[in-house]
Amino acid sequence: MADYVYLSREGYEKLKKELEELKQVKRPELSQKISEARDFGDLRENAEYHAAKEALTLLEAKITQLEQTLHRAKILKKEDMAENKVTILSQVTIEDLNRGTQFTYTLVAPEESDFSQNKISTTSPVGKALLGKEVGDVVEIKVPAGILKYKILDIKLTI
Repeated sequence: MADYVYLSREGYEKLKKELEELKQVKRPELSQKISEARDFGDLRENAEYHAAKEALTLLEAKITQLEQTLHRAKILKKEDMAENKVTILSQVTIEDLNRGTQFTYTLVAPEESDFSQNKISTTSPVGKALLGKEVGDVVEIKVPAGILKYKILDIKLTI
């Protein structure tokens, strides 16, 4: 069995809801499309049938992946987390020492990352570099565009 997938309660519920949507709505819709396309006749030359079958195969793979993720999920609790160090589910305010700007990111599991919401993965270069650091630490991160230099200004747990 693979390692745990560490999730917030919110992230777990979001994945669970997505899985139910796929199983209860999308799967029956695609099954119906396959049934309708089958009625068009010769399956060897039936593009609608083959497209629907391929879509169903992709959907089943996504369902399996979500089921495995939820099965491996460990929901994190505040009492399990260090409050003075950057961990998963920490909200970290950093200063970009190269540009003089500040950012606030929340470190999350890859399954929950969403850059538009400032949620970055603990497996990203920035996420990896911040893990375990404390307020006042300066972190240098090598990225394709050069070296990022951040100072940690604040750490808060989001759970």
